[in-house]
Amino acid sequence: MTNASSSNLNGRILLLDDNSLGLSARRSVLEELGHKVTTSGAPQDALELCAKQRFDLVVTDYKMPKMNGVEFITRLRKQNPAVAVILISGFTDTLGLNEANTGADVVIQKSSHEVTHLIRSVNRLLRNLRQPPRKPTGSQGKNEKRKAK
Repeated sequence: MTNASSSNLNGRILLLDDNSLGLSARRSVLEELGHKVTTSGAPQDALELCAKQRFDLVVTDYKMPKMNGVEFITRLRKQNPAVAVILISGFTDTLGLNEANTGADVVIQKSSHEVTHLIRSVNRLLRNLRQPPRKPTGSQGKNEKRKAK
């Protein structure tokens, strides 16, 4: 499963899930790809970890006791608005969870394709973090015209 093209995209990832089996399965997949993975079984503990150290990406489950994934994302965004977030849930269709109403960058439905979607989403989000911000094309054209004069 190791992908040579993802080696330069290795990131610091926090996984949050109260289900230890889901947590260890996702951790194994992401570590096999070369990512440095920290896990947490409770949203409040995860928020404390995020306050103490920097993560490139946070992957959270939706259904957890005391605080659901959307509540967690809301609090996380107050601490660190720029962190990339993936929300995973078995209830995306039932509850109508999507990127617009959860605050997540990506929402993934738990299914037999979850691992594939997770890997693709992690790679895409980390690649986007590594790219320098692009200048708007309109301002580039103006600068080029000024240089030509």
